[in-house]
Amino acid sequence: MDETALLMEGSLTLTSTIFIHVQLLRESALFRQLTAPAITVYAHCDLPCGVYDPAQARIEAQSVKACIEKFHASDDAVFKQRAVAIKEDRSNLVKEHLWVLWTDYFKPNHFEAHPNLHVLFNEATKLAGAAGTKGTMDVAIADNLLAKIDEIAEIFWATKK
Repeated sequence: MDETALLMEGSLTLTSTIFIHVQLLRESALFRQLTAPAITVYAHCDLPCGVYDPAQARIEAQSVKACIEKFHASDDAVFKQRAVAIKEDRSNLVKEHLWVLWTDYFKPNHFEAHPNLHVLFNEATKLAGAAGTKGTMDVAIADNLLAKIDEIAEIFWATKK
């Protein structure tokens, strides 16, 4: 007895019948061929964009500095709490953008040509961390972070020539 007859006599539910058809489709070679990836790619993100730019870290660091300045200019306790929370989030984003450049963009030949590059990244990520802008409300620390990012950017753009 075929599935239609079983369905008509009540031996199979509509859900069971649909399930059987989906299973048969998934097992077919044509389905596997149509759903298989055409090519496999590898990148630092889900999309192989190839876009790297220290400007992302700099924009977040500028936001950190602005939050610190606005914190000091305000007498509103709630506003100050928001400024601290945003500053901490932006500090984390600075570190993430720097880590992508450090670990994905820069290659061994870049580090050979610029021996201070590892130290710059280490210092910059620490300036964005708990001992830096994430953990302090000192504008001078934010300025130091921006200066380190600018040094990294200078090297970055030199590698693009």
